[in-house]
Amino acid sequence: MIDTRPTTLEGWLNYLEKLHPKTIDMGLERVRRVRDSLRLTVDFPVITVAGTNGKGSVCAMLESIFSQASYNTGCYTSPHLLRYNERIRVNQHEISDEILCDVFAEIESARESVGTTLTYFEFGTLAAMLIFVRARVDVAILEVGLGGRLDAVNVFDTDCAILTSIDLDHMDYLGSTREAIGQEKIGIFRENKPAICAEPDIPRLLYEKMRSASARLYCINDAFGYMADNQQWRYRGISGHHYNLPLPALKGDFQLQNASAVLAALEILEETLPVPVNAIRRGLVETILAGRFQMISARPTIILDVAHNPAAARKLSINLKALPTKGYTYAVAGMLKDKDMTGTLRVLKNNIDRWLIGGLNVARGASENEIRQALEEAGVEQKNILCSFPDINSAYVYAREHVNDDDRICVFGSFHTVSLVMKDIDGLNS
Repeated sequence: MIDTRPTTLEGWLNYLEKLHPKTIDMGLERVRRVRDSLRLTVDFPVITVAGTNGKGSVCAMLESIFSQASYNTGCYTSPHLLRYNERIRVNQHEISDEILCDVFAEIESARESVGTTLTYFEFGTLAAMLIFVRARVDVAILEVGLGGRLDAVNVFDTDCAILTSIDLDHMDYLGSTREAIGQEKIGIFRENKPAICAEPDIPRLLYEKMRSASARLYCINDAFGYMADNQQWRYRGISGHHYNLPLPALKGDFQLQNASAVLAALEILEETLPVPVNAIRRGLVETILAGRFQMISARPTIILDVAHNPAAARKLSINLKALPTKGYTYAVAGMLKDKDMTGTLRVLKNNIDRWLIGGLNVARGASENEIRQALEEAGVEQKNILCSFPDINSAYVYAREHVNDDDRICVFGSFHTVSLVMKDIDGLNS
């Protein structure tokens, strides 16, 4: 029989996108069956990170700190910006195409043997854990893709759950209130295992459910906390730890909320994974996370940010205000139409002088006309909407051709938006 399976990573990814009838299919039964067929068991600590925003920052800080402490560290995040390989890393190195193809083939055999399908994300989750097991990692950091309770990473029991934030996003899948969304996210909590909550404003009913759950709950501003102090910050620990630490490399005072959750996790896991203070210091200042208020040019200032919901837009707004510019601020904006476009754009309308709109030619992508309508609903004046384009790259090129050195370009609205511009920049620099 001729083997018709893909032989390249690109071929595999194209295949996986078409394998399951739904891009998102909430539920654990299918992925659990394939996991069991693979006899995939984990014998290292797992840290699972959920939340509306901040998941990527927390994962990146944990990965950086554990690596500085010389632990063999696995990290699984999503989505990617330039290469699928970004999603699965061991010791901060992306996994090769060859290893991914081999692991995908193994998962495909297991999937066929149990007669089920898997989504693109479910396939990737199993691949990450197979790779981590074979790399004999000391710790694995798993970022939840959507929600928590029914997300594929939740088939692996966590040793420490982290909930970064609770806000309105993915409401078609998770519910229309913060209480409902938060209840899905706390589905990663486990009985008698630590659960860290970095959300300072927990809805009352959700808080009661969190307290009545059987996890060991540690909430920010109660069990642990932080205080900014000029160019340093102080972490107040669960058991009396007090550190004067450098500010994280990731921009924004709000990153201290994420960093304190990271330190709480390290403190709780101290007996299993002891980390010296120097590794924490180095890890915080050397954390790199593409697309999160990432400045790629100074004259003109060019900022890439994947902010795609109102909560993330508020953080982007804070960062823009903290970095004033002499000239105009141009927005290059592209969004997905199932997001709260109007709410997100309304948050940023006073930070932007001139708007350039680009349609996103991807599934769920909003057209330039849909974004223009959202801008008008957000209260942006017509005179400030300079141009609209059928694609985001044209909007970015227009911005580069019309800004002065004292101006600023802010590219935001979606991972897809930032990814497309990053690829464009890579093409120009190659």
